Amino acid sequence: MSELTAKRCRPCEGGVAPLTRAQAEALLGKLAGGWVLSQEGPYLRREFRFPDFYRTMSFVNALAHIANVEDHHPDLEVGYNYCRVQYTTHAIGGLSENDFICAAKIDRIELS
Repeated sequence: MSELTAKRCRPCEGGVAPLTRAQAEALLGKLAGGWVLSQEGPYLRREFRFPDFYRTMSFVNALAHIANVEDHHPDLEVGYNYCRVQYTTHAIGGLSENDFICAAKIDRIELS
């Protein structure tokens, strides 16, 4: 995981090919457990669970900070005790290394 967390996202305005399924699976192996590659489309997903709303929102705020620093933003679904995170690189219509860099950095957020 430290290999990905040491990297920074690179601007992506399109014009590059998305990762192949094999490339995405190789990067998935460098993340903490819980992340999955969607079968429906080119998405990297994980659901996080929390004991209460306060901890959920603390996590969301920490995640938002990472997203803004990296200038790479996930789609979120947030409820009382959960946050579902979904990454894809919209500019290329698929996954890029940026998605995995951000996922690795999110994995470092203290969840307790």
